[in-house]
Amino acid sequence: MNYLTETAFTSRVLPQRLLTFAFLLLAAEVVCVFGMEPNPEITVSDDQMTVIVNDAPDQDIIVFGKSIIIKKRAKSALAVGGDVSVEGTVAEDVATIGGNVTQKDNSHIGGDVFVLGGVYKQEGEGSTRVQGKETVTLGAFEEELRNFGQNPTQLFSPTFSISFVAQRVVVALFWFIISIVITTIAPGAVGRAVARIQLSWLKVCALGAGAFLFVMSAIIAGALLLPNFIGATLGLMGMLVLVLGYVFGRVSLQVSLGKLIQKRFLSENNRSETLATLLGVAVWTLLLSLPYVWLIALFTVFAFGIGLILTGRSTAKWQNA
Repeated sequence: MNYLTETAFTSRVLPQRLLTFAFLLLAAEVVCVFGMEPNPEITVSDDQMTVIVNDAPDQDIIVFGKSIIIKKRAKSALAVGGDVSVEGTVAEDVATIGGNVTQKDNSHIGGDVFVLGGVYKQEGEGSTRVQGKETVTLGAFEEELRNFGQNPTQLFSPTFSISFVAQRVVVALFWFIISIVITTIAPGAVGRAVARIQLSWLKVCALGAGAFLFVMSAIIAGALLLPNFIGATLGLMGMLVLVLGYVFGRVSLQVSLGKLIQKRFLSENNRSETLATLLGVAVWTLLLSLPYVWLIALFTVFAFGIGLILTGRSTAKWQNA
C-alpha cells in the first residue's frame, strides 16, 4: 500500500477525507453529469467515458464510471471508477476512487487531493497547489475499485467465478481457525453467548442493532463536528467496538448455528464442538457470499456481536426467554 502526503499524515486525515467526499455525493448543489442540470460547458465524449468540463466555476463535478477532464475551471471534482485530469483550475478539492489524479502543466488545485486506489501526478513545473493543503493517496485495490466505480451493483451482487469461490474457501478456513482459537481461549464467554442467542436472540439483536446505529452515527458526527483530536479518538474507539463486535458475534453465531444443525440432523454419536464450528463457519460464509443476502447477514453479525458484548455481564434475569 502506498501512502503519500504533502503534510504530516495523521489519524484524522483519512476518516475526515472519506466522510467529506461521502457527504459530497449527497450535497444538494452537486451537479451530476447524468444530466440533472444541463450545462453547455460540460460535455461527454463520443464514447461516453469522459466528461469534459470547460468553464463551470460554481459547480461540483461528480461522475460514476467515467473520467473527468477539467479544461478551464470547476469548483471541485470527484470521479468514482475513473481518472481526473486537471488542465485548468479547480477551486476546491479533487478526488478519485479507483482512478488517478493528474495535474497538467500550468494548472492549479485550490483544495485537497484525495486518491483511493490510484496515484497523484504533477506534470510540468507550472502546476501549482495552495500551500498547506493535503494530499492523501492509498494505492491499493486499484482494479477492484475501478471496476466497482464502473459497475456499483457488483457490490450487492458479486460475480461467481473460480477465484471468488477460492477466496470464500480461504475465508472459511480463516474463520474456522479464529473460531477454534477463541473457543479454546474463552470457552465460557462463547458458551454464555451461545446460550443468550438461543434464549433471548431477539432482545440481543435489537439491542445490538440500536447500538450499532448509534456507534456509526457517533463516528460520523465526531469526524464532522468535533475538534480533530476528539473526533479521531471517538472514531478509533467506535471502530474498535465494531471490530470486536464483528469477531465475537460471528464466532458466537457460527458455533450456535453449528450446534443447531448438529441437533437437528446428526445423531448424538456424531456430534462434536469442532464439527459444529465447521458447519457454522460453512453456512455463515455462504450467507455472507450470496448476492444481496450478504448485506442482511453482515448487519446481523454486527447486531448480535455488539448485543452480546453489551449483555455479557448482565444478570441471569436478562437470559429469560
